[in-house]
Amino acid sequence: MSTRMYALPIDQTNWQVPTGGTTVFDWEYDEGRDRLLNLYEKGKQKQWDAAERLDWSIEVDCNDPMGVPEQTIAIYGSRVWDSLGPKDRGMVRHHLAAWQFSQFLHGEQGALICSSKIVHTVPGLDAKFYAATQVMDEARHMEVYSRYLREKLQLAYPINPSLKSLLNDVISDSRWDMTYLGMQVLIEGLALAAFGLIRDNATEPLAQALNTYVMQDEARHVAFGRLTLREYYPQLTQAERDEREEFCIEACYAMQERFVGEEVWRNLDIDADECIAYMRASEHFRAFRSHLFSRIVPTLNDLGLFGDKMRHAFAEMGIIGYEHHDLDALIAQDEQIAGDLDLARIQQVDRVIDYATNDD
Repeated sequence: MSTRMYALPIDQTNWQVPTGGTTVFDWEYDEGRDRLLNLYEKGKQKQWDAAERLDWSIEVDCNDPMGVPEQTIAIYGSRVWDSLGPKDRGMVRHHLAAWQFSQFLHGEQGALICSSKIVHTVPGLDAKFYAATQVMDEARHMEVYSRYLREKLQLAYPINPSLKSLLNDVISDSRWDMTYLGMQVLIEGLALAAFGLIRDNATEPLAQALNTYVMQDEARHVAFGRLTLREYYPQLTQAERDEREEFCIEACYAMQERFVGEEVWRNLDIDADECIAYMRASEHFRAFRSHLFSRIVPTLNDLGLFGDKMRHAFAEMGIIGYEHHDLDALIAQDEQIAGDLDLARIQQVDRVIDYATNDD
């Protein structure tokens, strides 16, 4: 992606993070855990070509990129929003979409690096198999978000400081389970909820389809993290589990702050302090920010990382209510929605072919 697309100047285009992981070989070729191997089979079968599965001929209106209701804009109802004319409101929509998709793109590159790291650091061969399919998934996700930003929005934002800090912690940690926990559970869990909001609320068909198909992949990735860590964490000492809970708490506080999108308001120079203060006091924004943790909270509970400190932090953040959400039902729903969208796409292609044939 050209640096000319960035709304803000970037200090460097190459970010290097030292890692100290140990590469593990596994010669147990004849053994494996059935559920992980079944996930690997699904990962192979569900590979897709972004150039064919998505209709890139769709034109996107930059003044209303995703076609979401006005009420979903973060500063809707504020004095600032009410003072803006149609042109400036379109500019806000454009920049917010570019910022959001940019963070998706940067997060997907982090996931690409983490999944490749898992291949060489995780001890089990079955986990290496699945992680290899995830590497391809993440490369494809980078492809689609990069292309959407480049061809449709023609605008991008640098990585958000909170996301960059979390990625730095996850990638630099030498323990293989921390790569799973930081990426598969926290970052991808948050991304799944954000993708779902676009899938369920956008009326622009390309953004909707793109996020629907990415969600289908990401749901498998979160399941991968759950399966592996659920077996591993009971083996740890209480002190080791406490350390991981502390990491999750700090990461969740940081990620909650990330979605304020301060860099957008500073860049647009439309009373940034007032916009940020309005968002933090807004009931709608609190509900939106809470929903973003709807996949993370039940996953951490499922992993047994749900001690008193975690409960207190999640209660303070207003997200403890997601504790008992049915993760398997959510994953099945993600699969079903993607399958329905695929069926509609195939039927549309068939109708076009039938029309052309009959016309001849």
